[in-house]
Amino acid sequence: MSYVKDGAAIYRESFSIIRREADLSAFQPDVARVVVRMIHACGMTDLPRYVEASEDAAAVGVKALREGAPLLCDAMMVANGITRARLPSSNEVICTLRDERTTEIAATLQTTRSAAAVELWRDRLAGSVVVIGNAPTALFHLLELLGSAGENKSLYPALIVGIPVGFVGAAESKAALATNAFGIPFLTVHGRRGGSAIAAAAVNALASEDE
Repeated sequence: MSYVKDGAAIYRESFSIIRREADLSAFQPDVARVVVRMIHACGMTDLPRYVEASEDAAAVGVKALREGAPLLCDAMMVANGITRARLPSSNEVICTLRDERTTEIAATLQTTRSAAAVELWRDRLAGSVVVIGNAPTALFHLLELLGSAGENKSLYPALIVGIPVGFVGAAESKAALATNAFGIPFLTVHGRRGGSAIAAAAVNALASEDE
């Protein structure tokens, strides 16, 4: 059986194919580099049609990570997908989903554990990079939390990577993110598509100088 066995060659050719097949013309170079990584994680070269990012999303994300911003993740799959060695300032990667308090909070708020876990981010939100790749309810609750802050921007994260996947609430939560009135830089993939791998890939791109 004949196939390519050189890992470095596979890596180079993969990104070459992505650059040939994907239409990245709508993005500034720094955002395009992130989108290329996202495509590499899912194999969908049509992904750019669904990606929306605020103009300063990549620059803000890179700056925040270099300044030591923590990464607040909605799921362990997202947290585990982030390559720690790439992080420029030994940034803390936090996922509170398994915190024993989430079950009680979820019952009190009558919501999911994923949304309840966001409540435990309050003390770490300011200046953070939020990465949601799994749960639409987490993104919805984050937006509610920010809305409750009013004009007090002390809770505002530096960047929201909101890419939850699913059939119920995913598209709606991402549309809400893209039209939010907070002025917080964001990156999302509209529609049902998303997932932990794509979200983590976006962070890895922001944290790396590579392709």
